[in-house]
Amino acid sequence: MTQSKMQNPVSNSVTNSITDTEFAAHSSFTFLGRSNIAALNLEVLTYEHKGTGTRHYHLAADNDENVFLVALKTVPTDSSGVAHILEHTVLCGSEKFPVRDPFFMMLRRSLNTFMNAFTSSDWTAYPFSSQNRKDFDNLLQVYLDAVFFPRIAELDFRQEGHRLEFAEKENPQSELTFKGVVFNEMKGAMSAETSVLYHTISEHLFPSNTYHYNSGGDPACITDLSYQQLLAFYKKHYHPSNAIFFTFGNIPAAQHQAVFDKEVLSRFERSTDLPQISLELRYSDPKTAEAFYPVDGELKNKTHVTLSWLLGESSDLELSLKAHLLTSVLLSNSASPLRHVLETSKLGLAPSPMCGLEDTNREMIFSCGLEGSEADNAKKIEQEILDCLEKVKKEGVPHSQVESVLHQLELNQREIGGDRYPYGLQLILAALSPAIHGAAVPQVLDLDPAIEKLREEIKNPDFIGDLIERLLLNNKHRLRLSLRPDNSLAEKMLQAEKAKLAAIQDKLSEAEKQKIIQQSLALAQRQNQKEDESILPKVGRVDVPKRLKFPEQQNETIAGFKSAFFNQGTNGLLYQQLIVELPQLSEQEQQLLSLYCRCFGELGIAGESYMQTQLRQAQHTGGIHASYTYKDMPDISSQDSAENLKGYFVLSAKALNRKTKELNDLLKDAFNSIRFDEKEKIKELVAQSRLAKEQSVTSNGHALAMVAASSGMSVSAHMNHHLSGLASIQSFKVLDESLKDEQSLEDLSRQLSDLHKKVLQMPLQFLLVSEEKVKAQVNQTLEKHWQNHKVLQSASLQLPESWQGVQQVKQMWLCNTQVNFCAKAYPAVDIEHEDAAALTVLGGFLRNGCLHKLIREQGGAYGGGASFDAGSRCFRFFSYRDPRLLDTFKDFEQAINWMLSEEHSEQKLEEAILGVISDLDKPGSPAGQAKQSFHAGLYGRTPEKRQQFRQQILDLKIEDLLRVTRTYL
Repeated sequence: MTQSKMQNPVSNSVTNSITDTEFAAHSSFTFLGRSNIAALNLEVLTYEHKGTGTRHYHLAADNDENVFLVALKTVPTDSSGVAHILEHTVLCGSEKFPVRDPFFMMLRRSLNTFMNAFTSSDWTAYPFSSQNRKDFDNLLQVYLDAVFFPRIAELDFRQEGHRLEFAEKENPQSELTFKGVVFNEMKGAMSAETSVLYHTISEHLFPSNTYHYNSGGDPACITDLSYQQLLAFYKKHYHPSNAIFFTFGNIPAAQHQAVFDKEVLSRFERSTDLPQISLELRYSDPKTAEAFYPVDGELKNKTHVTLSWLLGESSDLELSLKAHLLTSVLLSNSASPLRHVLETSKLGLAPSPMCGLEDTNREMIFSCGLEGSEADNAKKIEQEILDCLEKVKKEGVPHSQVESVLHQLELNQREIGGDRYPYGLQLILAALSPAIHGAAVPQVLDLDPAIEKLREEIKNPDFIGDLIERLLLNNKHRLRLSLRPDNSLAEKMLQAEKAKLAAIQDKLSEAEKQKIIQQSLALAQRQNQKEDESILPKVGRVDVPKRLKFPEQQNETIAGFKSAFFNQGTNGLLYQQLIVELPQLSEQEQQLLSLYCRCFGELGIAGESYMQTQLRQAQHTGGIHASYTYKDMPDISSQDSAENLKGYFVLSAKALNRKTKELNDLLKDAFNSIRFDEKEKIKELVAQSRLAKEQSVTSNGHALAMVAASSGMSVSAHMNHHLSGLASIQSFKVLDESLKDEQSLEDLSRQLSDLHKKVLQMPLQFLLVSEEKVKAQVNQTLEKHWQNHKVLQSASLQLPESWQGVQQVKQMWLCNTQVNFCAKAYPAVDIEHEDAAALTVLGGFLRNGCLHKLIREQGGAYGGGASFDAGSRCFRFFSYRDPRLLDTFKDFEQAINWMLSEEHSEQKLEEAILGVISDLDKPGSPAGQAKQSFHAGLYGRTPEKRQQFRQQILDLKIEDLLRVTRTYL
């Protein structure tokens, strides 16, 4: 985003010719005010619909990526998942678009940069974004009709929510089962111990209001929800008077409002029967609670112990910012007093994943604690935390440490994101929860005045101590929770579900059995019926821009090393990377790469302790982070596996432009003098990494399964599996267990140091992203810092010793989850191959035409599909949170047969192509786009090659997809 004068939101043709008062007089909306937010280069315009009272917040920005979001306050009174199931069901056809699946159909008839729907604890939101105006208008029509005029057919409820079905659909003597997309999604979600921990804390901290319940749905309760209850919930909650509209971008607010009024709002009258969320009644004394979560095997060191406090209202923006400040002072890094206590405690393995502030509910929660502990330690952990808080209250915190937190708030306020979510959507989501609870959106987004006020308040040496006393120590609404492992709980839950089904089946009359069979057949018929998709709007290949825009790279030599500079609108931030070729490493050293990278930013540098270094980072930068990349670079004329492995170590940091020198001092010190002698800290990092990896399975199981399935396809795939896949979880577990021996820890410290000595000898280069005005200063600093750095050229990264060439993999990995993740991989080609474009489009074609129906709609999995992975030289099928196993693999094969036996239309090809183009053209942040372009170039993916690949996508024919299916699948 670039600095520009904001336009009046009426229309481009009448800019500044109509006053806000005159606009309000001619509109169905009342104009309530405007706020210019200089730090974000945008203006927030606030409106209210005269008829329904619907609020509209428009974030006017000089940005082609326009965003829309409509949110409704949804207040469940049980854990049946009614709000979540409703979110799914309203997207299954509407008044104007009476087709079975308009949401997924529009995914492939669109150039969207984002499409989704979210269910939070007390709101449901429907957002999308697009850079194409025609596409934006199409999606707006579909979204508005879906949310406010849905069909909510019972069969869609049965598909998306839950249903009864016989194992053999037409045999009432076969076993009765539960099916449903949300049912299986939440089985997967609630298999994660972090999810169980979060919901158990909420259940006890909120004994009397909506946060007591699991808004996503507890699988044990989901099956109690009736269709009539779903309809009643919709009628109460999905009214425009209970809605908030957000828009972002360069489309004027008046144009949005004309559509809102015509398509929706003019058809409603104001409602006064709106859902409310009561404030929680306060504890008279702190409480303790104990709960259990399912694990497999060993129970030792598996207990979570947390302390949680209920704070004030999140809509109190001054209180909210102070709560964030206090949380960061206590927990943001290893130099923070409470995090230091938790990281060094002998009572557990690592700080709890719940450490931090939850501010999305009406009332905020502060939590902290330990994981990897024992239930007997609960009182000791509680006392350790309270003693720390008392000490901080009494002794205070150094002013520089509090000031560093304000520095981080300022940096976060100014940074333009957009790499994960569109930037406009990030801003909207930051404002959404406070807006739902009545806060003023401009004040939520414009932190500068509040930060300046805090900067004055923290000059009082008692400021932090007073906050601790008021918000925590004197706050009796406190919960100590012990979440204990139970290796019989999963089986108990399974048996309870089976008993529930058996009891239902025993009581079924013949008529009820036939009703279940008829419903199953009717749903199958509905899933297989041909839809008239022509009623849905669409864009086509003709609407795709001819060329991509790539950021311009300026190449120079600084201190004898290559340097690339990108002049991007970063809003006063400098992004800097040090890129080093990976040296020749033994297989054991390759296995250490992820831990080696984790150490940067965590260990001390230049003689400082890790605590001193982390405070220094917080004072001057957004942190130091390290990563590694590698790819096998095959001879494109050969179909044999790679013989040439290329890899890089990347040290990254960002800072405000005024901190350029401090940023470079940190990067140089971190690279040249990181302290691998801080052995106890390394041991902590291993334990934390192990726990994080183990907990990642339930949310990332499909990706891990695909990596495992493809691990025999290429060198990169083999390394992915062993360095960051399921095999790495195993190896980190072994490493963590070994460090109980002092000599093993000494050996690990030495191995990391030896690895680093090799990296120090390799060629390096710089990547810089910022505005042109700071370039000269940065270059001068780099020249001074690196002019004496010597490179001793050595051999580059080599193939792992265990690589045996392309081979078939057949594996099953067992993990603690109620659902499955299935994957199947086929050897394919590199991105340079002429078939790469067709294989890329084939993934979406198979998902759209076959896999979505087989795996999600009929199989009941939360998701599934296929994709070409050029980096691993393979084509992969997958399912996500899937109740089935072998039948899913049959579906993968059926998809291939479907591709080769059916007639396929040009329209379906165009839809698959649009999906790929939408992904290729998706904008990132200014810094993210520059970094992506640079790193693609490191592996030969120049802008010219990327443009050529994009054109190959656009030129594809059905025959190309059939050819690669026969060749590779």
